[in-house]
Order: sequence, then C-alpha cells, then structure tokens
Amino acid sequence: MSTTTDPVVDQARDEIAALDVRILAIVNQRIRKVAELRRYKDANGLAFVDREREAWLADYLKRLNRGPLSDAGVDELVSFVLALVKREVARG
Repeated sequence: MSTTTDPVVDQARDEIAALDVRILAIVNQRIRKVAELRRYKDANGLAFVDREREAWLADYLKRLNRGPLSDAGVDELVSFVLALVKREVARG
C-alpha cells in the first residue's frame, strides 16, 4: 500500500477505504438476504427472478438518487449488483 506525505491525500484515501468496507458489508448482507429469499421461493414454487421487481428497483433508486451518480450510472450499478448477487447466490 502506498502512502504519501500529503495528509489531505492520506485522509481522503482513509475515508474512501472506510466507505469501501461499508459497501462490502452491505453487499454481503444483500447476498445473505437474497439467498434466504431464494430458498423460500424454491420451497414455495415461486420464480427466483422477477424482472418487473428489478425494473421497479432501478426506477425507485433513480427517483431517490440526488447525485452525483447519473441515472445511467444508477442503471449500471443496479445491473452490476443484481448480476453479482445472483452469481454469488448460485454458488451457494
């Protein structure tokens, strides 16, 4: 890990790393919750993927978003997270 002698850069990097830790924890929580939901759906004969719900989620998050992430960025983020979580849940 590189460090600088610039305290502003070092502090910003520390804050960014702390945010990344929070992102990791939240993604892991989402994977656990989706795995739980998948088990329920499987046990009750329900389809795992709900495209309407996924579209609703992207629209909902775009309505809540106050930037600087663009609507296109929200769409990309949602697509990435949904695909990642589905892959991880499938891995069991």
